[in-house]
Amino acid sequence: MLIAFKLKLALACAAGLAGPLAVAPLVSTMAVRGTAEEPAIIRVAPGSMSYREAGDFTRGGQQAEAPLRALHVERPLHIMRNQVSSSDYQLCVQDGACRTLDRDVAVAPDRPAVQVNWHDAAAYAGWLSRKTGHHYRLPSDAEWAFAAGSKFRDDGVAVDADDPSKRWISRYERESERDLSDTTAYPFGKFGPNEHGVEDLAGNVWEWTSTCFVRSRVDVSGNAGRPTVNCGVRVAEGAHRAYVTDFIRDARAGGCAQGVPPANLGFRLVREETSWVASVSARWSKAWAARS
Repeated sequence: MLIAFKLKLALACAAGLAGPLAVAPLVSTMAVRGTAEEPAIIRVAPGSMSYREAGDFTRGGQQAEAPLRALHVERPLHIMRNQVSSSDYQLCVQDGACRTLDRDVAVAPDRPAVQVNWHDAAAYAGWLSRKTGHHYRLPSDAEWAFAAGSKFRDDGVAVDADDPSKRWISRYERESERDLSDTTAYPFGKFGPNEHGVEDLAGNVWEWTSTCFVRSRVDVSGNAGRPTVNCGVRVAEGAHRAYVTDFIRDARAGGCAQGVPPANLGFRLVREETSWVASVSARWSKAWAARS
C-alpha cells in the first residue's frame, strides 16, 4: 500500500507542463442564466483553436515537446461563469454528499471552494446533477482550454537534445513570474472575464479537469506506441498546466514533484445540454414511473 501511494504521488507533476494556445479570439454568444438552484452558465459558441496536447511525450526515447493540433468544437459549450463557490459546496457537505472543506477556507457565496481534490469535485458534480436534474461534470482539458480562449497562453517549451535541463529551467522561470506568496482565494471577478464572459480563468485558483495524465511514446520513425494512461493523476488548469495527484487537496504541501505548484485547487463544471426530444422523453418517463 505504501509503495503504491509513493508511486502515485511521484507522478503528480510528471514530465512537463505543456499548455493550450489560443491563436485568435473566438466569436461567442454570452447567454448567462442563473437561479438559486442553478449556477450562472456561459454559452461558448462553437469554434476552433490550436491546442497543445496534455501529457508527457518522448520520441526515440528522448523527451519531446507536446504536439499542437487543431481543436474543433462543433457544439456550444455550456460552462459555469464562476468557479464553484464555497457556500454552494457547503450545501453538498450538509447533505452528506461531499467532504468537509478545510477550516481555513472562507465559506461565502462570492468565494471559490478551494483546497479540494479531484474526488471532491467529482462528488459535487454528482450531487448537483441529482439536485437539479441536469448533468454536470468536470470539463476535459481541451474543453477548459477552449473556454479559456485568450486567457491561457501556450507554455510549450522546445527540447534541447544537448541539454534537456534547459527546458525545465525555462518552464520554472516562466511559472515563477507570479507572486508565489499570494495564495488568497479572492472574491469572484478579481481576475476579470475573458472574451466569452467566463471569469477568473488563469488566476490563482487551478481548476480540476477530467483529463488523465498520459505518457505517449513515438519511435524514431514516427510510429506511435501504446500510451500509458494514469487516471490517478489529473490535469489541473490555471496560470499554467499542472499534473496533480487526484487525492491532493493542497498541492503546495505535496503532490507536485516538478515546477511551481498550484496556489489553490478548485473547479468549475460543464453542463450537458440535452435535446428537446430527450428532455420531453425524460419527463414523460418520470411521470409514467410516478403513476405506476
